[in-house]
Amino acid sequence: MIRVLLVDDQPLIRSGFRALLDLEDDIEVVAEAADGQEGLALVKEQLPDVALIDIQMPVMDGIEATRRIAADPALACVHVVILTNYGMDEYVLDALRAGAAGFLVKDIVPEDLLHGVRVAARGDALLAPAITRRLMDRYLTQPPPTRADRGLEELTGRERQAVALAAQGLSNDEIAGRLVISPSTAKTHINRAMAKLNARDRAQLVVLAYESGLVTPRNS
Repeated sequence: MIRVLLVDDQPLIRSGFRALLDLEDDIEVVAEAADGQEGLALVKEQLPDVALIDIQMPVMDGIEATRRIAADPALACVHVVILTNYGMDEYVLDALRAGAAGFLVKDIVPEDLLHGVRVAARGDALLAPAITRRLMDRYLTQPPPTRADRGLEELTGRERQAVALAAQGLSNDEIAGRLVISPSTAKTHINRAMAKLNARDRAQLVVLAYESGLVTPRNS
């Protein structure tokens, strides 16, 4: 059973998401919160598998709540998915750096919401295609990085290829298809790259890949 916490200051959003999630046999909404501070307290109390957290909220915003969750070793099992709008692109990098596993837009279709919750619960990165595209476009306007992050030189050629494909939003199965390897081998490459780059999760690996210069929008 996937245990989900909803954190959003809009009751209508929370009730709508809850109605969809509660219909699923493998998903249970364990609690709701109206701001980040309340949400953080409930995360510590409930230890959900997935916390769906809005970015803009009173008292404590979603980015700060995510940062505090990611910084607490006792909450390592909690995967934060940020709820956002298409016009909120400026917050994407801040939330990923804070430790978010990915994003879902609030006008998402029900099937994609359910898929997103299940993907996040597995520990995979979750970036809506539109947000991934804008994230990549944003890097086009930035100067190239001046240094590579420590550990980058330790990546094997296959690991670099796998990271480059992960940065495009591909799943392990899709990476396996591109590289003509098994999904388990693709997962191993990604996990080893995360360990070498000290990435908390797959989403942070994508950010590090761009910021280090290992991956750029032009070669993705």
